[in-house]
Amino acid sequence: MWVLRSMRIVITGATGNVGTALIRRLGDEHSVVGVSRRRPSTGGAAWHTADLTRPDAVSVLREIFEGADAVVHAAWAFQPSHDLGYLERVGVDGTRHVIEAVTAAGVPHLVHLSSIGTYAKKTANAPVDESWPATGIPSSPYSQHKAAAERLLDELEERSGDSPIVTRMRPGIIGQRSAGSALLRYALPAIVPARALDLVMLVPLDHALAVPVVHADDVADAIARALERGAGGAYNLATPKPITADDIAAALRAHHVHVPAPVVRAAAAAAWHARLQPVDPGWLDLAYSVPLLDTTRAERELGWQPRHDGPEVLREIIDGLRTAASGRTPVLRPRTVARQLADLLRRGPVSRRRHT
Repeated sequence: MWVLRSMRIVITGATGNVGTALIRRLGDEHSVVGVSRRRPSTGGAAWHTADLTRPDAVSVLREIFEGADAVVHAAWAFQPSHDLGYLERVGVDGTRHVIEAVTAAGVPHLVHLSSIGTYAKKTANAPVDESWPATGIPSSPYSQHKAAAERLLDELEERSGDSPIVTRMRPGIIGQRSAGSALLRYALPAIVPARALDLVMLVPLDHALAVPVVHADDVADAIARALERGAGGAYNLATPKPITADDIAAALRAHHVHVPAPVVRAAAAAAWHARLQPVDPGWLDLAYSVPLLDTTRAERELGWQPRHDGPEVLREIIDGLRTAASGRTPVLRPRTVARQLADLLRRGPVSRRRHT
């Protein structure tokens, strides 16, 4: 049995894709504290600013975490893709700082937003459960950093004495319409307008592509259920049907042309190294290597079911990209070519832009 009670819940990365959905989900039922590098103008939470990469991050976070019933760690960085040191400081060192602050503040429950990317390469097309090796894809920096972050959670759970409940959410690719502008900044050169997607006629991808996806609101619902039940452990989150190359082509109203994965990767890598596009080729390796997900445990222990199916999530992602949809936080801010060009001239390409 579990009893719903009002809790004080702190969310790191609260202005991002999942963080904003989680604030919506928790609504008026709980006292929500949002932590972000840049303070938003939106409501829904009591806001604090913190940079997880700074030397004083643990002391700053500890003060914010004092008295919390739970911390949800959703902060992560995806750019600049050419600065792997910075990405590791945010993802791995940032997770270490959160763990140390949670421990110091005596927070009883830590929920870590992990990823399908923490899993080792698939060996078949059968869905895997949470016992699949969490060693990551070697050629994907994102995957390796997610796996390293989970090893820190392993160390936390192996310590003697009182330790918090640790929950690991391992979702597929997460989508929602309002993340459109953010995804455009991460994935397209500054001079390419969102409406260029309407001109796509061919989708050159390997026909073997099959990627689990899940809506941000469904991830938020699973997190809320784990918080309210005090449930620990790892949970896969995905829609029953993965997204294929044909699905992507259909959503873009284009034709799928089979191109072997190594050829697609070589082209993407060449464009990335030449600074023509900002997505490192490790993301393609991840897309072709990740296993399908068995979500039985989340369904059984959390009573969780995704309300959005795979094609619906994909359509929402594509619509968000096509319209440059946005939210009311700095991470989900509107993206326009004019603003992108201004940032390009002032700060350089997003793939190697320094964060201050």
